[in-house]
Amino acid sequence: MSTTVGTTARRPLRTTLLAGLVPLLAAVLFAAPQSSAAPGAAAVPPGAQAAPAAPAERAAPAASLTEVTNFGTNPSNLQMYLYVPDTVTENPAVLVAVHWCTGSGPVFYQNTEFASLADRYGFIVVYPSVTRSSKCFDVSSPQALKRGGGSDPVGIKSMIDYVTRTYHADTGRIFATGVSSGAMMTNVLLGDYPDVFAGGAAFAGVPFGCFATTDGSEWNSACANGTVTHTPKEWGDLVRNAYPGYSGPCPRMQLWHGTQDDVLRYPNFGEMIKQWTDVQGISQTPARTDSPASGWTRTRYGSTGDRAPVEAISLQGVGHNLITTGMAARVITFFGLDSGGPAPQPPPGGCKVSVTTNAWSTGLTASVTITNTGTTAVNGWKLGFTLPAGQTITNGWGAAYAPASGAVTATNATYNATIAPGASVGIGYQASHTGGSAGPGAFTLNGANCTT
Repeated sequence: MSTTVGTTARRPLRTTLLAGLVPLLAAVLFAAPQSSAAPGAAAVPPGAQAAPAAPAERAAPAASLTEVTNFGTNPSNLQMYLYVPDTVTENPAVLVAVHWCTGSGPVFYQNTEFASLADRYGFIVVYPSVTRSSKCFDVSSPQALKRGGGSDPVGIKSMIDYVTRTYHADTGRIFATGVSSGAMMTNVLLGDYPDVFAGGAAFAGVPFGCFATTDGSEWNSACANGTVTHTPKEWGDLVRNAYPGYSGPCPRMQLWHGTQDDVLRYPNFGEMIKQWTDVQGISQTPARTDSPASGWTRTRYGSTGDRAPVEAISLQGVGHNLITTGMAARVITFFGLDSGGPAPQPPPGGCKVSVTTNAWSTGLTASVTITNTGTTAVNGWKLGFTLPAGQTITNGWGAAYAPASGAVTATNATYNATIAPGASVGIGYQASHTGGSAGPGAFTLNGANCTT
């Protein structure tokens, strides 16, 4: 069921609109006792070709903000607002845009530029909205900091599942961004669901796990004040422990922070850099440092281009209220959703896959060769195929495989993510079987059908 929200006409972002947020937060939250302050966020210390759908999953009206209900498991009673442009690309990307504390999905839609960028580039935007009284996302409870543990991340994951089902969205191009509370939730989402998100952009946040509490309190003063520090590995382990055993690709992260942030203080910026470079397994020494705008220092880690594994922008003299006109476009560039689009992918027929199997009584191994027969390089790939009935993957190499049976997606490893025109990569897996030992009969590469 969906309802169009007709009172939220989108406006251009204005610095003055957000400038009032921090005083508002102070008025709301300084009066509250510490034990009931907001769970992270713009919160200040106590005292934001459509597929046929089932009847409950009717596609939202185009180019209007629409509330979607009954979207799936939702343990913390979040609201889901959805923006679908008039023109959506085939297998569109999805952006989860997460509001600040005391905000809402419609407010974030109205006062940021992500929907207008969706109009331009054809992706879909999901705006989760908190219903608890603080209007802040849960980034502190043990449930929130564990994959499938409950609370807000589970509800947001259900929203993503709804969109991918209803609009045939590209599961390899799902991203998250947010401001303050939303920035902290961006960190949490990427930590809980590294297999779901391809990247995130956090404006004035804190590291994953920094705001953790075990006593029910929603506010962590030590983290907010920037006094929680860890080694890169310790920070990275907090992320890895949210999804134990995960060995697939990790999402890229873009970080923004003002040096004069007096709500979630500036040392958190450096701690986030430590965390996400460790998660990516890359050096903390920048591969490139530049100043794309006056007062900005941008550092890139792991590579030098617009889509580095980690990008961090420090804003000299800027406080907590840092997002201004034009920044959203830089987020879209980092995600690869702008006019450059995602990394060039082969057109239909631009890939060829061959598979050979070697079977025994209850098991088999399969060797798969992927060849790029197109004219442009593939930079990052997902190979889709369906295992014959009775087969279950027990081990694999050259890619991360999920799920283990049925319709499987193999996602590139770091070392073989690029396939030049005419080049091939080899991957493989071991599987158990109950009698049928044939290999898959059809493959797709980044959604495009391959010849076999």
